[in-house]
Amino acid sequence: MAAESTLIKAITRECYPLAQEGSSIAILGRSLWNIFALRSLLGIVSPDLLAACTTDATGLDVVLSGFFSSTRIFPNHKPEAEHRERAETALARLGVAHLAARPVLEMSSGEAKRTLIARALVHDPQTLLFDEPGNTLDIAGQVELRETMRELARSGLGILLVTHHVSEIIPEIERVVLLKRGQILADGPKSRVLTGKQLSALFGARVRLFREDGFYHVHA
Repeated sequence: MAAESTLIKAITRECYPLAQEGSSIAILGRSLWNIFALRSLLGIVSPDLLAACTTDATGLDVVLSGFFSSTRIFPNHKPEAEHRERAETALARLGVAHLAARPVLEMSSGEAKRTLIARALVHDPQTLLFDEPGNTLDIAGQVELRETMRELARSGLGILLVTHHVSEIIPEIERVVLLKRGQILADGPKSRVLTGKQLSALFGARVRLFREDGFYHVHA
């Protein structure tokens, strides 16, 4: 499992780091959590979840499944009118209300990704965890995704983004952690961490960095 995915799973408490003397972990400022209370504050958008949700289930059913920690609505699930209303609101917020009745299998990758973000938003989380969100998206989809993340960040939601692409780091993200082989290479304010020298050490290749409109871009 990649170190980045392990980080996400450590935050959601799907796996636990090895305890070492002097080590500690705090999530949203607390070291002790009821796991169900914690997960109610987190919204997750990941490749694994997208793959699991890419079925003949409709967009609305996938968003509703966020209330049941599933990937679709099963016979034992009983969504209430409030659940349906909130799901429809989440789809509208992402600009994909027209996908409510469309199977995810028939959506473009960008449409499916927006549906998954709506699922993550449906229970009003405090923080969104994005794991490689730009994967499978074309250039237009990547631009739309970045704008969506910016809008969510400006609305007050916390954003934790795991990515291999510096250009996906939106201007609203203030802190950057560079991970290499499971170890922290650098951690701190974006302006101090994102440098050509640091990124060259991270990728093992000479990297040139430039900034435009608040975004960082690299050239090898």
